[in-house]
Amino acid sequence: MRLLNTLLEKWRTLRPSHDADVRRSLVESLYASPTSLTIGAVTGVAVGIVISSMSGPGPIQLVVTALCVVATLRVISAVFFHRQLKRGTAVASRNWELIYELGAWGYSGLLGLMAFVTLLGSNNPVTHMLSVSMATGYAGGISGRNAGRVQIAIGQVCLTLLPTATGLWLQGSTGYRVLSVAMVMMVLGLAEISSTIHRIVVQALVGRRDKSLLAEKFERLARFDNLTGLENRLAMQTRLRDIFDSSEKRNDAVTILWMDIDRFKEINDSLGHMVGDQLLRGVAERLTEVVQGRGRIARFGGDEFVIICPDMDRVTAAALAQEIIGYFAYGFDLPDNHLQVTASIGYAVAPQDGRDMDELMQHADLALYEAKHAGRNRAASFNWSLKERFNRLHEIETGLRRALEGEELTLLYQPIVDLATGHIDACEALIRWHHPVLGAIPPSEFIPIAESMGMIEGITQWVLREACLAAATWPSDVRIAINISPASLKSNELPGSVIAALLESGLPARRLELEVTESIFLDDSGQTNAVLRELQRIGLRLALDDFGTGYSSLAYLRSYRFDTLKIDQSFMAGVSANAEDRAIVRAIGNLARDLAMDTVAEGIETRDQLAHAKEAGFTNVQGYLFSRPVGLDRIGELIAAGPLEGAERPDPVPTLRRRRAG
Repeated sequence: MRLLNTLLEKWRTLRPSHDADVRRSLVESLYASPTSLTIGAVTGVAVGIVISSMSGPGPIQLVVTALCVVATLRVISAVFFHRQLKRGTAVASRNWELIYELGAWGYSGLLGLMAFVTLLGSNNPVTHMLSVSMATGYAGGISGRNAGRVQIAIGQVCLTLLPTATGLWLQGSTGYRVLSVAMVMMVLGLAEISSTIHRIVVQALVGRRDKSLLAEKFERLARFDNLTGLENRLAMQTRLRDIFDSSEKRNDAVTILWMDIDRFKEINDSLGHMVGDQLLRGVAERLTEVVQGRGRIARFGGDEFVIICPDMDRVTAAALAQEIIGYFAYGFDLPDNHLQVTASIGYAVAPQDGRDMDELMQHADLALYEAKHAGRNRAASFNWSLKERFNRLHEIETGLRRALEGEELTLLYQPIVDLATGHIDACEALIRWHHPVLGAIPPSEFIPIAESMGMIEGITQWVLREACLAAATWPSDVRIAINISPASLKSNELPGSVIAALLESGLPARRLELEVTESIFLDDSGQTNAVLRELQRIGLRLALDDFGTGYSSLAYLRSYRFDTLKIDQSFMAGVSANAEDRAIVRAIGNLARDLAMDTVAEGIETRDQLAHAKEAGFTNVQGYLFSRPVGLDRIGELIAAGPLEGAERPDPVPTLRRRRAG
């Protein structure tokens, strides 16, 4: 009874519950080697036939016959399942486990019964030896083979050895009874061996399972965006590369739609990153809703999403892009906010817009940039003119890095004439760049690029130095005027650069006039105000350039003490024919006079325009009527020539020469 309780307790503790994957692997291990099962079956049947033939008619024949039937069925089922397993069609279900369990217990029980019947029904020591050896050998082997399903292994050991031990005990002789006791102890030992092997097998399977799950987790992290659940950049690029590498897809239309959320940074900065993340998840869900099975969506990074649509032409791509933009009109209901946001989309279609992944991605990105540049909340298709603009932009960006070192930048000077005396009162320094490949590039094109690249401060320092060195060679009553980029005014380096240029050149601060435009006040965080005040403390002059064209406000004139107002040439161009322009010019002239400011009328090209500037009370004029922008040597000649009479002579150069000769 104590032995039975021990075995039952071990039975209960050795039936752990495993997850489906581990259990399936354990069941498959039962059928992993049909060869060993076949050898065991053939050996048992052969021994049974030998014992039956040596024992004569009786119960042993019935047991051996049943053993042959069960062994044959086990071999057939094992071979059948193993073949399915190799083909990958097998399902290691509970039914297959039950079939193996019943067959194993039936075969083991018949072996034990064969030994029991042989020991009690025959006096032949040879048959005793054969039956006992077969039972113990089978039990020893099966305890290891079937340890994956430990209840089957222990059941087989018990069904084989306990009837054999009983037969040995009942046989009566001392040697047989000693062997019976040893066999009972063997049952406990084999049960312990089976349980140990089982634990090792399960630990290995669980470890392999955990490793596989970890690998899957890392693979998912590598391929999917953790925030939105969409594929990430790596997965998208891999998918696109596979499409282009596939011979079936190489000549088919493939569309990439590149989308980002307009002004997403403002949402992140004002409402916080948590709201930004909620919005990104909402956008991912909305895109999945719209696109459905027409393409694969990936979060490329930040607020950018890429949609890959195989077999989609340009017309269909345009319709899908508009559909996405339309869906954004409904807004996004977040836990604590309702956000109305828009999206911009650029799309490119292979093979017309690119024959490899990198080219098509680049062109879709260019189209997105075009959509943004055109005002956002719209879609733009790639066209090759965008590529030409991109190439030019790239050439300019690359060239700017060497322009300063390669002495490709030059300064020209245009005189600003005092209307009262005709003398040159100041000269405006105008930067020019002759690119070795692209030729002359206007400042209106390369200055914004320099600002975006963070190079404007270096260019400003160069202009200040060169212009101040030039002005130091002029008479002491001639100033130098320099345009200052709004980006430079947001930097703390500008006052230091100005002081360095003045010290190196020896130019007094009062002879340096910095020209700024009204745009500097649109995004004033206090930095612009501080820089302007510091520059005024140095003693130099400030001019408000292009007055009247931007977001003009008289509050600027009250908040900042400008020395000069420069009226934009667009007003002077229409002053002869347009009464409104004449009224504006006169009003600005009167305003500046009352505020004790100098005024400069830009773009003076005709004597009639000059007459209107005089009538309006302007103190200074600037334009082609007097001189185009010229080099350093030529501007020195113009300054030395004396007063100009551009109002009387459209070409001032001959007049200057006569005055100098006289």
